Amino acid sequence: MKILYGIQGTGNGHITRSLAVTDALSHCDDVSVDVIVSGRPSEPLPFHANTVSWRRGLTFVTDAGNLSYRSTAFCNNPLTLVSEVRGLSLENYDLIISDFEPVTSWAARLRGKKVIGIGNQYAFGHQIPTGHGNPVGKLVLKHFAPVTLGVGLHWHHFQQPILPPIVDVDTQRRHKIVENKVVVYLPFEDQFEVVSILQKCRDFDFYIYSAEHEDRDIGNIHLRKTSRISFKDDLYDSRAVICNAGFELISECLSLGISIFTKPVGGQIEQISNATALEVLAYATVSDRLLLPSIKTWLQCLPAVRVSYPLVQSHVASWLAGGAVTSVEELAESLWREVHVCRS
Repeated sequence: MKILYGIQGTGNGHITRSLAVTDALSHCDDVSVDVIVSGRPSEPLPFHANTVSWRRGLTFVTDAGNLSYRSTAFCNNPLTLVSEVRGLSLENYDLIISDFEPVTSWAARLRGKKVIGIGNQYAFGHQIPTGHGNPVGKLVLKHFAPVTLGVGLHWHHFQQPILPPIVDVDTQRRHKIVENKVVVYLPFEDQFEVVSILQKCRDFDFYIYSAEHEDRDIGNIHLRKTSRISFKDDLYDSRAVICNAGFELISECLSLGISIFTKPVGGQIEQISNATALEVLAYATVSDRLLLPSIKTWLQCLPAVRVSYPLVQSHVASWLAGGAVTSVEELAESLWREVHVCRS
């Protein structure tokens, strides 16, 4: 079986999830995967794939923690997208997968090909908790990367045919916790503001990751340049995390039992809805703004929830390699039976 796997590159969550799925697919017999990544500059990524190619696609632009639709419109080039969609050949593929990737999705739709969507965004086609967002944002979520069959992922099933998260963490490495260590990943926020606020919480050490930083330590502030490897190392022994409401990092925190303070990106309907779900489930502390009193109150108690999820990527890979014949409802039912929640 030959698979084309399209991956949205804006942010790191889609990349992390798709790395886990392609790795699982590499263990399936007679499966070959070609990967297309769009929405970020080309860089070496350890995909288990026959080929990895890059497209401009579409991306989102934020400004001081809020999604800017105007800047997003100016940043993207519709003519380039149309050219990439029309120029993508799908003839040699038995299965097409999209993790919210527009070039692959629209190329399949244009040619009447079936495409399976895998990701958190596809859960919003079901009756799950959602936030109030910009109507434009809802349209973007619906039409950005259309698919024939959406396999939604979420932290809870909400009585819907959606799957648990695809999480790639080694829970066995969670054996030593540094009690005052907090990892911070707020790539869409003003980094000067983030540092200024957290410097005032002197009883904790904050490891702040951003592409804007170079590695250096300033008192209780530890600036770190974005790195998949060192970030994961810091995550394993941290007590808590402050982050935006992206799906994948919060899934990792829940799997490791790390306390979460999250601020959704303003105007981003997916993150606003994720924040709503976290409040409904009481899985995290949610705030629309980064305010020192709110952060200090959270740091005083650091409530944590640990959710044991099965190795969803292995089940999804086997399902895909078998031609995705079993219904998503059956797959979801079997996986949720293995999920356990522990609160502390």
